[in-house]
Amino acid sequence: MSTVDTGERRRAADGRPVITELIDEATVQSIAEDAWTALVGEDEFLVPVPGELPADALSSWVDVVGPWTGSVVLTTARETAADLTRALLGDHAPDELEDEDVADAFGEIANVVGGNVKAALPGPSGLSLPDVGDAPAVRNPADVCRLDVLWRGQPLTISVQGALPPLPGAQPHNEGAIPALPENGASL
Repeated sequence: MSTVDTGERRRAADGRPVITELIDEATVQSIAEDAWTALVGEDEFLVPVPGELPADALSSWVDVVGPWTGSVVLTTARETAADLTRALLGDHAPDELEDEDVADAFGEIANVVGGNVKAALPGPSGLSLPDVGDAPAVRNPADVCRLDVLWRGQPLTISVQGALPPLPGAQPHNEGAIPALPENGASL
């Protein structure tokens, strides 16, 4: 008996991983803390306490493309992004910041955090240039690792989020899970 290989069984088994299968919140926090120390200063701390983001939020992000594809997004208030810019520039910060200064500095922080997240993921991946603006939409709520922190008492969110919608009928990988029997009672 010959059968035609449609690839359906193979595709069903090749579901793409979600970020929480590859990296956890503690790793994202460690990466962010290291970036803060290196870029913002040794006396600057991220406190893992959630805070409500204001309506005037600004985001910076980089895209990761590889076995897992998504974005590493930092979101905070516009004034907090300006304060981050001043901290990053130190004595070189101008008296009055331009939007371009904030975009460059806030984007650089996303670039460093995103580059280190990329390095923690399996397989070769590419990293985009940073972008600043409204955060990219969450396409798959199951494919998000989110860290809420306070910096200088102001809320900041770091989100590692998948760029692709869930596969039809896809479930996150559960190694060791026992598959359900078909509804007709037939054996696997």
